[in-house]
Amino acid sequence: MSRNAHDAYDTHESHEGADGGRARRSLAVIGAGPAGLAAALAAAVRGSRVTLIDAGAQAGGQFYRQPAEELGARRPQALHHQWRTWERLRDGLAAQIAAGHVTHLTDHHVWCVERLGLDEPTGFLVHALRGPAQEEPSVVRADAVVLATGAYEKVLPFPGWTLPGVITAGGAQAMLKGGLVLQGRTAVVAGTGPLLLPVAAGLASAGAEVAALVESAGAQHVARHARTLSAHPDKLVEGAGYVAELMCRRVRLKARHAIVEAQGDGVLEAVTVAALDRDGRVTPGSEQVIRCDTLAVGHGLLPHTDLAETLGCRLVGPAVAVDDEQRTDVHGVWAAGEATGVGGAALSLAEGHIAGCSAAARLAGREPDPRAWNAAAKSRARARDFIASLDAVFAPRAHWAEQVTDDTVVCRCEEVPASAIREAVGELGATDARTVKLQTRAGMGWCQGRMCGPAVAGLTGCEPIPSRRPFARPVPLGVLARAGEDLPDD
Repeated sequence: MSRNAHDAYDTHESHEGADGGRARRSLAVIGAGPAGLAAALAAAVRGSRVTLIDAGAQAGGQFYRQPAEELGARRPQALHHQWRTWERLRDGLAAQIAAGHVTHLTDHHVWCVERLGLDEPTGFLVHALRGPAQEEPSVVRADAVVLATGAYEKVLPFPGWTLPGVITAGGAQAMLKGGLVLQGRTAVVAGTGPLLLPVAAGLASAGAEVAALVESAGAQHVARHARTLSAHPDKLVEGAGYVAELMCRRVRLKARHAIVEAQGDGVLEAVTVAALDRDGRVTPGSEQVIRCDTLAVGHGLLPHTDLAETLGCRLVGPAVAVDDEQRTDVHGVWAAGEATGVGGAALSLAEGHIAGCSAAARLAGREPDPRAWNAAAKSRARARDFIASLDAVFAPRAHWAEQVTDDTVVCRCEEVPASAIREAVGELGATDARTVKLQTRAGMGWCQGRMCGPAVAGLTGCEPIPSRRPFARPVPLGVLARAGEDLPDD
């Protein structure tokens, strides 16, 4: 790699050897979470030259997020599940870096993947912004790409959700794992999904008083899928362990309940929870106020597909469509992990391994041998089966929008209230999410609808539609002006 002195534009020519001659075919893996790590290692040991590109200062992604070394954490494993798996991934990556088979680029925020030669593809340029300030440009040239871009949290609004002290469940977990920080002293964890259990247990073990875990799903939801769930005893034991830990800490477990409102004078002071009937509506008279200074709320995850959409990869629902080798329908592009459908670390590891094996073989001009990933394929099938049942059990409750008052802010970036969104449909005749966006500005702000998109769709009844954004994150104009200069030669 080299630094261009006059414009600080880094170029990484991962397809060139030290002598400038053609070396092993190169693979860029975007994302260093479980899927990205598995893909990078599988490809590297099979002869590919791999560049692993990640926005984090350390590998691991959200699942294996590590505290900064400066914090001096003595037992970081106490905040993690599957620590031995992480150690194997970490040590494997270190060995491949030392051997010169993997280049790991940290603090690189990818904003675009450019396909070279549309008629006859000749490779890709991965454009990134380097460093915490995200203003120094960098580019990686590769023959193929694995997208392991992960997921982000689905946010459904409710009255008071913009108060300081209200954060996402994943945000609370990230603060704890990465910064060893508790948001407050007394927390309520609420929403739906299996993520709530480890978040609540992690906060409690770190010293917070968890006043309640509020889950909108009930026992009847689990019973409907008991046969499928029982085929995965390891997962059930894991969940039961979290429940037992919370019960030992006297955390109130309120199943088939939901947050109705968050209250406070400029900062969160309490939440109102209520029981739900069989249809998912609030049961009148069941409201209860719980005092707290932190509300960690989560309603599931959505795949990060910005880069895939820019490349023109086909989507199925919210996820990137892939074949049995984790190939997308764009030549030279594989996808693995949460980008292909949210399914947890085990599924991400299996998909990443398959993608890395397949990419390495095809880059070497060989037809892949499925026996190379036979065990991973079996793990993938079992994990997908289990996740399909979990998705059915922990689907966001019906009729949640009925509790969203007209003055509740839905789009935080543009400060658009629910009343404006409802007016766009009821009085202005909007029939799709794009028209609602044009009439209200909901989704036109910094996050480009990533946060408010599901809420707008739920409030209006419009189907959420993928939007092919040209860039995956904001980019300085100076970077765009120099994007075509001093790039690696073909």
